[in-house]
Amino acid sequence: MGVVAVVNQKGGVGKTTVTLGLAAALAHAGRRVLVVDVDPQANATTGLGVWNAASTIDQSLESESPGSVRTAIQPSVWPATGSESIVDVAASSPRLAQRKHQMAMDVIGAQDRLSVALQGVTSSYDEVIVDCPPSLGLLTVNALFAADRVLIVAEPAAWSSDGVEQILRNVGRIAERRGGRPEVAGIVVNRLGRTRDATYWDSMLRETHPTKMLRPAIRLRAAVAEAAAQSMPVHALTRDGAAEAAAELDELAAALGMLPLAGTAPSPPLMSGER
Repeated sequence: MGVVAVVNQKGGVGKTTVTLGLAAALAHAGRRVLVVDVDPQANATTGLGVWNAASTIDQSLESESPGSVRTAIQPSVWPATGSESIVDVAASSPRLAQRKHQMAMDVIGAQDRLSVALQGVTSSYDEVIVDCPPSLGLLTVNALFAADRVLIVAEPAAWSSDGVEQILRNVGRIAERRGGRPEVAGIVVNRLGRTRDATYWDSMLRETHPTKMLRPAIRLRAAVAEAAAQSMPVHALTRDGAAEAAAELDELAAALGMLPLAGTAPSPPLMSGER
């Protein structure tokens, strides 16, 4: 299915939890997944149980060699949930922040180092998911140049729609230079609470972007945060809310075309006015 970049320039919307949730859904279905962590905070890396990796993606981006991301790939500690399932991570570290500044000095090739580093690697996996930092800086731009599709994670809060518009504009600018890639796979609302305010802003996003919104929204549940904190897939948890969270993530993976949803076709985009 190619490379999917999970983006939003705003922090705190839960890009990493969506990335890990999709990886969990795919692994549960027996798929081979590579998570590429280009966030210097390295939360996707530690969420997959990898700590203090000897080689990380900042070194891969330094080499400018095709396929160099292989040196950063580590197996996750997640339990195998399917006969063919595997979740690997191209590990990140805080050193990536310094690499970003060094890359910015490169007039030629600063934007496509990740694309070069992934050459010849993606074919070994069913899905490659890139977890981006909370900015529209050079690391996110590298992810967009490497991606075939973009998943925008939004929050049901004020100014979220403005942020989404900014991302859409930047994705469009890159797509103009790359023959139409990356495509916008959709926008997913994450951390949807049960408050009137959250419901209002969720509705506003759907009215503003009726053809791009994906369902289901991912509801705010302690199980999702607990899974990341324990370096476990949410599908492996038995606490309250875990099964419901896992089902939503399975549905989201199906809506993105990553998985078939058993017994049904993937849900169509939510249109304006639907609830």
